[in-house]
Amino acid sequence: MRRLQTRPQYQTVLSGAVIAKSPHFALHCRDLFSFEGQAPESPPVLREPVIGALLPKRWAKRAVTRNAIKRQIFQVVQEFENPLAGFAYVVRLRQAFDRTQFVSASSSALKDAVRQELLGLFRTASDRLPIPNHG
Repeated sequence: MRRLQTRPQYQTVLSGAVIAKSPHFALHCRDLFSFEGQAPESPPVLREPVIGALLPKRWAKRAVTRNAIKRQIFQVVQEFENPLAGFAYVVRLRQAFDRTQFVSASSSALKDAVRQELLGLFRTASDRLPIPNHG
């Protein structure tokens, strides 16, 4: 698994399709060959997925919360690495977790809730993935 590094990379993936949504997250996807702007090798080799996490301060005000959610995102992606190969993804937080329910950003309750939601998101995504465009 590689990570997105630059703003243009994030923008490219965000312009792709939203392949899964959950109450708090949206998963954007882009074919790696169109993302990297190059023709595939012959024969096509599935490449490791490229992942980015977009967690706006609007929805996760505390840095400790954003970092805990990012850690969960990258841990879950490692479990789904093979079915996700050949694509670039951005996991976007689209709604805040209720601070009255999850008082501590480092609580196991929040980590478990985030993890379960992400597992469902990536299960849905792995079922809906399009065939990568290899030329």
